[in-house]
Amino acid sequence: MRNAWWQSAVIYQIYPRSFQDTTGNGIGDLEGIRRRVPYLAETLGVDAVWLSPFYPSPQRDLGYDVSDYTNVDPQYGTLDDFDRLRSALHDAGLKLIVDWVPNHSSDQHPWFVESRASRDNPKRDWYVWKDAGPSGGLPNNWLSNFGGPAWEFDAATGQYYLHSFLKEQPDLNWRDPQLREAMLDTLRFWLDRGVDGFRIDVAHYMMKDPALRSNPSADARARGSYKDLGEYETQLHIYNKGHEDIHDVFRAIRSVMEEYDGDRLTVGEIHEYEPQKWASYYGSGDGLSMPLNFALLAAEDSRDGVAAAVEAVESVTPEFGWPNYVWGNHDEQRVASRLGDPGARRAAVLLLTLRGTPTMYYGDEIGMLEADVPPELAVDPWGKRVPGLGRDGARTPMQWDQHGGFSPTANTWLPMGPDTENRSVDSQVDDPASMLTLYRRLLAVRSTSRALQIGALAVVDSADPDVFVFQRQSAAETVTVMVNYADGARRVAGVEASEVLVSSDPARLAGNTLLELSPGEALVVR
Repeated sequence: MRNAWWQSAVIYQIYPRSFQDTTGNGIGDLEGIRRRVPYLAETLGVDAVWLSPFYPSPQRDLGYDVSDYTNVDPQYGTLDDFDRLRSALHDAGLKLIVDWVPNHSSDQHPWFVESRASRDNPKRDWYVWKDAGPSGGLPNNWLSNFGGPAWEFDAATGQYYLHSFLKEQPDLNWRDPQLREAMLDTLRFWLDRGVDGFRIDVAHYMMKDPALRSNPSADARARGSYKDLGEYETQLHIYNKGHEDIHDVFRAIRSVMEEYDGDRLTVGEIHEYEPQKWASYYGSGDGLSMPLNFALLAAEDSRDGVAAAVEAVESVTPEFGWPNYVWGNHDEQRVASRLGDPGARRAAVLLLTLRGTPTMYYGDEIGMLEADVPPELAVDPWGKRVPGLGRDGARTPMQWDQHGGFSPTANTWLPMGPDTENRSVDSQVDDPASMLTLYRRLLAVRSTSRALQIGALAVVDSADPDVFVFQRQSAAETVTVMVNYADGARRVAGVEASEVLVSSDPARLAGNTLLELSPGEALVVR
């Protein structure tokens, strides 16, 4: 059976505002990413780059409010800059994945400007409009993810429009065939420019209950997420997202991908935590390539917690499907802050050795920490509306050297994160004990191991409640991974090793194949 390129690839997510500024305006740009391609391809050794949105936008939600799906925001560069970046990545052997935001646009998109102009405008049904409810109030009880009702009244036309996020982000109506074809054409635009795939933002929100029924109330025990989402969690969100018709949309997207040569990746952001429900987004093999898997973020950082998450994913992933894992992204607290440095080192080993496609988040390879951004410098609209849910701390500029190295100006769009002296590329690249060296070793080992790239996974009973052991197997090799969650050393019985490939513990001596794990150590052996 032939494997698609993305099954053995390691994906690296870049938040363009925060990777490299070349103009001195304090905001990262496409040219900055192009200049860092040697770091991605040679120093680090990833296989694909995912770019968060770079489209023209009023930036009310930092680019996830798109006002033009087929262009580049001037603060990031031009279409020519995009083409140069794509060419540089492809020349270096890397694939390019771009973010696609199909659930909603900006309220300044020309489509919405037309849609709200009048009730009989040809684009009226390109968005979700509804009369007031029977009592003259909101059409239903749906809530915005960012706090408050999901409906905004438009006085000019006397109806409400739906916004699952900010009121400046009206939801597109994927039940309208003209809107659907217009959005599919935006995919073709970027495919024509040579992109290799798409990460689809909040993919399960695109199709709602066609009757727009109100959601039932949620029992406090029925929390659907691994973090407190405030008022949003007072409902069971069964009608405002995830309608079964979404699979028709995914099939239409797949058909567009198949118009082009090569394996084009579609990975959907699916926040669904019940394993069977999550796995349903694989469809029947004719939809998304993968639904993003957030199981490790939700898992307890323990042997039982991680093992349960992995075994659940393995048990529900269909035979035609392929798993994937993440530890962090632009919406989550930095993994080094969440788990501490020893935990972040274990996380690196797990991410790059479990069966499936791993996605790294920029800066995690140097252990970047969550920044404490003061309120006067905060940018994220979610954090401003719902205290405690701000995402600015995970989006601070990439730390290239002890002074930051991100921008010619100190006045960056967000302040630099903490400890740039020790958590930077320059300070770690030649340090054999650094987080960056650990990631580089893992990536190098993975790049030559078919067992780690596409091999089967078997969980091994370690007979120790604190040690998680699994094996990756191909026709040519067996690789064993052991992760010690105990505060003390642990000896693993029944496993033989001829070669230590990687250890998360920099104190392990080269050539030491003794299977005694130090506290918190993750060990990869052949």
